[in-house]
Amino acid sequence: QLQLVESGGGLVQPGGSLRLSCAASGFTLQNYAIGWFRQAPGKDREGVSCIGSHGISTKYADSVKGRFTISRDNAKNTVYLQMNSLKPEDTAVYYCAKTEGSRFLPTLRLTDFVSWGQGTQVTVSS
Repeated sequence: QLQLVESGGGLVQPGGSLRLSCAASGFTLQNYAIGWFRQAPGKDREGVSCIGSHGISTKYADSVKGRFTISRDNAKNTVYLQMNSLKPEDTAVYYCAKTEGSRFLPTLRLTDFVSWGQGTQVTVSS
């Protein structure tokens, strides 16, 4: 059964760091583009970062460039999102998702993704 499970969220002070994990089961993660998205209360879900199939290309939202890094560990069938210099406006539920098929070029368009995890809460507050 295809499944994506996010973990690693929590409460962190401004300027702190967290590493989110997206563990896949039921499929080989490296064959698909994997995206991270977030949704804050009262706001639309937005794309944060994406890594293309086979992990060659990455893409970031302007709001997180230089602070967040996406990577994958094929042996663990897991994608990570390293988040540094966190700000209160990064507070949201973070989701990972996969594209329907292989996609070399990363994308932050929600409609390109067909399978979603349950999300993990990230709260940045002093």
